[in-house]
Amino acid sequence: MTLLLFAVAPVMAIIVYIYFQDKYEKEPAGLLIASFLFGAIVSIIIVTILYLFTGHFIPITDEFSVWQQFIQAFVVVALSEEFSKYVIVKYFNQPKKAFNEPYDGIIYAVMVSMGFACTENIMYVLEGGYQTAILRAFTAVPAHATFGILMGYFMGKAKFSNNRFKLNMAGLFLAVLFHGAYDFFLFIGFIPGISIGAFISLIIGIFLSRKAIKRHQENSHFKTPQKTIEEHD
Repeated sequence: MTLLLFAVAPVMAIIVYIYFQDKYEKEPAGLLIASFLFGAIVSIIIVTILYLFTGHFIPITDEFSVWQQFIQAFVVVALSEEFSKYVIVKYFNQPKKAFNEPYDGIIYAVMVSMGFACTENIMYVLEGGYQTAILRAFTAVPAHATFGILMGYFMGKAKFSNNRFKLNMAGLFLAVLFHGAYDFFLFIGFIPGISIGAFISLIIGIFLSRKAIKRHQENSHFKTPQKTIEEHD
């Protein structure tokens, strides 16, 4: 039971943080919970199906091949996982009336991503124990959050733009790019010292995520002039 709490705690911490960054118009609790559950269940099912497909047609025949690990990281893993999250945000969240300001793209994408990360983290932690729980609490879980924020930033913009398709694709592309880079440097860990690239990509992702959150906060449709004056005092 304690091990399970270790697996879930970082996910809940990120959810609480992102929720309270939604300063001006909170999202319905039921929709947030549904998004999390969709990420935890539906997204995992989609990924499993995609893994079966890509694993059959894009197998790894040489684990020390940098090129094969590149394809594994960016196509088999990153594209499959981020696409499974994207589908939920695009077809479940984005059409909702409650999705009524740019920041909503971030919060819904993060809820879906954290649902996925929660299921994934439980599986890894139950297998690897407390050390795995602590390591992933500061690496893989926040990494999934940054992928969701970067995707959600553009999907939030897309909802209120005439270039919805391009902006949605930009969000998916950026999430795949950072996810793929993070995994790739870990997958080629057989090259001494190269794994540091994963942490560098995570730091860059966190930096960009903070900027994305701040920008959507500033562009909220519910931000009144009075609140703007108070924030600058």
